[in-house]
Amino acid sequence: SLVGSTFSNSSRKIKAQNHEIPVVAGPRQKENQEAKAPRLAQAGGQPELKGREKCTGGSRELGNTRSGPRGASAATCSSPGAARRAGGTPQPTSIREINFSVIGQYVDYLVEEQGVRNIFVNGTTGEGLSLSVSERRQVAEEWVTKGRNKLDQVVIHVGALSLKESQELAKHAAEIGADGIAVIAPFFLKPWNKDVLIDFLKEVAAAAPAQPFYYYHIPALTGVTIRAEELLDGIQEKIPSFQGLKFSDTNLLDFGQCVDQNRQRQLAFLFGVDEQLLSALVMGATGAVGSTYNYLGKKTNQMLEAFERKDFSSALNHQFCIQRFINFVVKLGFGVSQTKAIMTLVSGIPMGPPRLPLQKASREFIENAEAKLKSLGFLSFTDLKDGNLEPCS
Repeated sequence: SLVGSTFSNSSRKIKAQNHEIPVVAGPRQKENQEAKAPRLAQAGGQPELKGREKCTGGSRELGNTRSGPRGASAATCSSPGAARRAGGTPQPTSIREINFSVIGQYVDYLVEEQGVRNIFVNGTTGEGLSLSVSERRQVAEEWVTKGRNKLDQVVIHVGALSLKESQELAKHAAEIGADGIAVIAPFFLKPWNKDVLIDFLKEVAAAAPAQPFYYYHIPALTGVTIRAEELLDGIQEKIPSFQGLKFSDTNLLDFGQCVDQNRQRQLAFLFGVDEQLLSALVMGATGAVGSTYNYLGKKTNQMLEAFERKDFSSALNHQFCIQRFINFVVKLGFGVSQTKAIMTLVSGIPMGPPRLPLQKASREFIENAEAKLKSLGFLSFTDLKDGNLEPCS
């Protein structure tokens, strides 16, 4: 399954976003300081199969799938016999393998249907840490290959509990031509202060010194609560390739201070809480990486465009519309599994369920989410009564 995040490519030439020094990380950044700032970076992952069956084109079956990083999401299929609707899933003991065959389709969908041209691979939504090193390498290779001449930037998350594994993945990302690498804090044996965390990040970055390097700040999942503002102080002196951070936390005070105290540096500030993106843009975010951009990328780009032209009323309406959907699914129980199910509904690409310990989305969730998407105009609503419509302006 490949459901991940996407970078938002706001037309602004903000020089510190995801891949290029201006916007995202990538070797090309140093060569071209005028690289475009990414708008939406979708989190992507890799699709999976139960057993070794292949996935079929654009069918909507929800089989055994793995999710991918927040760069772009990819789907996986289930083997024969597994349910083909959102409600069906393989047996708990079945082996779910990545279905690489749909990644090309996934790329085309993001670019053509959602306007997303920047991908964050093997992150949270893409279940990067549930994959083996070999699988992560294969997923990264496939995204870089299939995205060539179609995607602006492919950033690979290479974080791991093992420093050596993270270094191996960083080196591999550079070898295959990724545009940047990102790393989360190790979260089992945790760094206890800023200096220890920077030492870890420095060792990973050193394995691929020419790659733009990003810190992936997501304290709710890592349990590492070192403030991003504190971490940024002096980090470029120790990690010359450091280009910015993916900030996936609701602490807007910390985020605002990151921007405020680094105005003279050309850093990328990529925001990762989709329902708060507009607030982050006001505070200086230069891009966004989020799971909902897999299927709400077009709507989010409309918000970004309104913000760029200073039509704040329209931008706010778009953000409220997005919040309406997110608020609805959060109350039902929303996570990686549910994101994959929604992605399948909207894209028609079979994403499948996640790997254990995550469980597949329930049939009830899928039916409720589909109805809400239709009522908001994100899916065809011809089968709904007018009285059920809540069209977003």
